[in-house]
Amino acid sequence: MRHGIVTLLSDFGTADAYVAAMRGVMLGVNRALRLVDITHEVVPQDVFGGALVLRHAAPFFPRGTVHLAVVDPGVGGPRAPIVIETALGWFVGPNNGILTLAAPAPRRAYRLENPAFRRPVLSDTFHGRDLFAPAAAYLACGAPAAAMGPALDEAQVVQLDLPAVRREAGALRGEVIHVDHFGNLITNVFGDYVAEPRPAECCVEVGGARICGVRRGYYEVTAGELCAVVGSAGLLEVAVRDGSATARLGLGRGAEVRVTPGRGGDA
Repeated sequence: MRHGIVTLLSDFGTADAYVAAMRGVMLGVNRALRLVDITHEVVPQDVFGGALVLRHAAPFFPRGTVHLAVVDPGVGGPRAPIVIETALGWFVGPNNGILTLAAPAPRRAYRLENPAFRRPVLSDTFHGRDLFAPAAAYLACGAPAAAMGPALDEAQVVQLDLPAVRREAGALRGEVIHVDHFGNLITNVFGDYVAEPRPAECCVEVGGARICGVRRGYYEVTAGELCAVVGSAGLLEVAVRDGSATARLGLGRGAEVRVTPGRGGDA
């Protein structure tokens, strides 16, 4: 029996028994499983936010990892429970888009219907415990995804995508897609756009503030200074050294960002 890694991501928080119950179910399948919590602090019902965190974490786990993600406001309803199989590993959760930012093509998807891979009694309000957790555990122990239920066409898999960046008049218009724990405003503008030819001359406008130059890191500015950097996820972000950009600017997800390249660039 193969003993694998299962990651867990949810909006359950840690004050209640929900996460522990899922972990207990999986250890009941095989106590040698390695269970890794990505986060359980996704904003409740924020499917896109959960999908983005999973996108940024999953590539750094060993191939063959099973990723269990449950942000599921439609639990018990018509949305399908699924597993997506990729070259990286398996992604288990509701078919509401939570998995698809992290699950690269080519991929195969299956509906979780086989009763052999779920708990005998299925709660209408806690599929994380009764359906997704046991399926993830059996996958990590070597069960084939195809045994868990019928295949789904790619068109049946709900796909989330990063918001599109708009090109206009020598600039890009993007938006803030995430605010991290430090209050950094992470945008949908990829760092490749501002890396060349002259990042020091690139200008970023957000919330009435104009930031000239994209820094290599926070260390290049003084405490309390607003700056733009390309973060570890390869996306342009606006930050305050030793502070919070979201608090400074009063902005959050959806705020518009305008990026003008340095001389020699084009939009």
